[in-house]
Amino acid sequence: MSVSASVVVGSHVWVEDPEVAWLDGVVVEINGEEITVDCNSEKTVTANLSNVYARDTDAPSCGVDDMTKLSYLHEPGVLQNLRSRYDMNEIYTYTGSILIAVNPFKRLPHLYAKSVMEQYKGVSLGELPPHPFAVADSAYRQMIHEGISQSILVSGESGAGKTESTKMLMQYLAYMGGRAAAEGRSVEQQVLESNPVLEAFGNAKTVRNNNSSRFGKFVELQFDK
Repeated sequence: MSVSASVVVGSHVWVEDPEVAWLDGVVVEINGEEITVDCNSEKTVTANLSNVYARDTDAPSCGVDDMTKLSYLHEPGVLQNLRSRYDMNEIYTYTGSILIAVNPFKRLPHLYAKSVMEQYKGVSLGELPPHPFAVADSAYRQMIHEGISQSILVSGESGAGKTESTKMLMQYLAYMGGRAAAEGRSVEQQVLESNPVLEAFGNAKTVRNNNSSRFGKFVELQFDK
């Protein structure tokens, strides 16, 4: 979704930069397929018209919680939105029914308390702020109402937080379907306590992750009717 021939001097755009990925600025000159952008970083960049992307000047500075609300769903627009939310410790963002998680590299325990799980029970996806609990609840409700198995795919590069996100999904699903065991431990606790066993066999330290999963995981939770 690059800027078309309709771009004019004064248009707000994103232009690629080798140091910070993308710079925002204003078009100051157009010469055929070559465009000059006066960036807000006080840097002037000349680029090919096909490598310049329109900037949504109406987007709120704090970002949006669902990126389908953006006027331009291209790489610089997506990255800017995620960064704006990340700066406010809003690490989860929707793109429709897809949940994007950005690893905060710090603990945010207030996001995963039992009281938070209660808030997401039975609430339609999108009514509350983006969260793994919302995705898990949606899958759980569809399983109950439709009577068929549901799948949640968690993907990302090494260190992105796939393992922790999976734990949050399992925590919520076990909480919704679990009962207290005879020895006082809940199903939720027992499910989560199984993770260290798998990690002991298949995790290792890498340059980017001290506890990196070195294997693919297929986790199946079965519920009684």
